[in-house]
Amino acid sequence: MQLGLNVRNLRLTMLGAAFVAVQVFAGGQAIAQVTAFKQAVAEAASQDRDIADFYRDHNYLPIWTGDEQSDRARRQALFQAIAQADAHGLPVSRYKADELMAQLRAVRSHRDRGLVEVELSKAFLRLARDMQSGALTPKTVDSDIKREVMYREKGANLAQLSRSNPRSFFKTLAPKTNEYARLMKERARLSHVVANGGWGPTVAAKSLKPGQEGDAVVSLRNRLTEMGYLRRGIGASFDGNMQKAVQKFQEDHGLNADGVAGPSTIKQINVSAEARLKSIFVALERERWFNHERGQRHVLVNLTDFSARIIEDDRLTFQTRAVVGKNQGDRRSPEFSDEMEFLVINPTWNVPRSIATKEYLPMMKRNRNAAGHLKLYDRRGRQVSRGNINFGAYTASNFPYAIKQPPSSRNALGLVKFMFPNKYNIYLHDTPSKSLFEREVRAFSHGCIRLQQPFEFAYEILSKQTDDPKGLFHSKLRTGSETRVELETKIPVHIMYRTAFTNAKGRAQYRDDVYGRDGRIWNALQKAGVSLPGVQG
Repeated sequence: MQLGLNVRNLRLTMLGAAFVAVQVFAGGQAIAQVTAFKQAVAEAASQDRDIADFYRDHNYLPIWTGDEQSDRARRQALFQAIAQADAHGLPVSRYKADELMAQLRAVRSHRDRGLVEVELSKAFLRLARDMQSGALTPKTVDSDIKREVMYREKGANLAQLSRSNPRSFFKTLAPKTNEYARLMKERARLSHVVANGGWGPTVAAKSLKPGQEGDAVVSLRNRLTEMGYLRRGIGASFDGNMQKAVQKFQEDHGLNADGVAGPSTIKQINVSAEARLKSIFVALERERWFNHERGQRHVLVNLTDFSARIIEDDRLTFQTRAVVGKNQGDRRSPEFSDEMEFLVINPTWNVPRSIATKEYLPMMKRNRNAAGHLKLYDRRGRQVSRGNINFGAYTASNFPYAIKQPPSSRNALGLVKFMFPNKYNIYLHDTPSKSLFEREVRAFSHGCIRLQQPFEFAYEILSKQTDDPKGLFHSKLRTGSETRVELETKIPVHIMYRTAFTNAKGRAQYRDDVYGRDGRIWNALQKAGVSLPGVQG
């Protein structure tokens, strides 16, 4: 006996617009029909082992195209999540909602239903991974982004979806960090600004200072007002209220907060709302790459902000200025995470071979006594007199000596370094070059992170394992000898790069793209199909 196929109409709503009615076959009871569906699922899933394993373990039963209320709820939740993906800065076109709807409408057999069942799972898994871990692979965008992204297993996502409330499940995909929530709030705010024409005309001046008057001051007042730093008012004078507004703007953009709208301040004030929104989209992607536990207590270095912070329970406990790698060749500081294991007080500087051969060897060829504060050692660790070395006989490839600087206040590492052993040879340390901390842009090192307040940083780091961290630190420092202090509890260290980030209170913060990395990420997101809301191209 031939059984007819039961057909139901599925009507979905996405962003307030009704989807067209979609015919979905519920599946007949005839063995031939069931077999056709299962064979189609097995065939379509065969190229993806995770999907194939999931359907095999679930006896090839549908989770999208069945006639149950739960199947309809999953379909609806999937299409709604796809429609809302652009709010997260994800490439909506990647999930092919229109093609999926067309396939659903075109279903005429159980085989057709089996094929579209798997296509829905593929779209779901692509969206789930993008929401959880980002749409891009970091190292393919920039080789200095060493961040290891944690991916959830496909089968685990399918299994959890199949036994969860689908609407609730989709809400769990994006990062649950406070930072992500605040970035999403800033995205909504900026999207509204962009849709309403931005912040108005830019300021046509190189610099402006309190007491000045004129059209440029009016433009500055209007732009600060549109950005929310000033109340609406009239007047062409750079008055006290405007000075306070400029200072607040400077604080939010990593500038010296002197209240004078100098060239660097005018440059930042003239950045468009669209450009700031791009930074937010990039920050959201970066937050998805970092969608895992950071540690109840951790160190956070933001390369664009030239800062190092100690965070505990999402609360800032210490902050200091930092100098980061120079924007040149192999000096740019990489992005990665590791764990701080110990401090070295009165450190010896073991000059990296790249620096020894590229910088010091040419100097010593010209003058064997150059950089006299450095000592040379042979392969057996014995100090060698420079008078016994023919520097002209060596090149970068065959130079046989190690170069070191003994502990001292003039040591390149200063008087303390903070070690989280890693293959990039990056760590945090003191420096005798204190003047660099007064600059707005602090990218001068060979890649390591120099701290303005290394002693105070050490006190805070040691505060969990002694009642007198300052006394402990200085008791080791006074010896003048290299001393290693182990940490009883390792502290996660995260070296990050955010041109847009937030604080628990106050406005979003913006910084320059010092290495051009966020520009490359935005270009990659655009290539993947991301676009700003209401902005073409």
